[in-house]
Amino acid sequence: MLTESAFYDVMREGLWTAFAISLPILAVALFAGLVVGLFQALTSIQEMTLTFVPKLGAIVVVFWVSMGFMSQSLSAFFRGTLIPLITGGS
Repeated sequence: MLTESAFYDVMREGLWTAFAISLPILAVALFAGLVVGLFQALTSIQEMTLTFVPKLGAIVVVFWVSMGFMSQSLSAFFRGTLIPLITGGS
């Protein structure tokens, strides 16, 4: 049986893993949005695709580059935390 403190520890570790996995993509999306917004403000170009396409391209590139890190982090979380709980270990 899972105690309340063990449940909260698993939830905390899962949220931390989700944060670490999503941080590269969110940081690049923020930076790309900031750069495109600054470019639009300086040039007075208000094109909708100008905000969407560069940000999507940057996110895809960062996702492709950091995919190994993401899968390693997630599988380490599953192997180290969730699978022992499912199988009845500590």
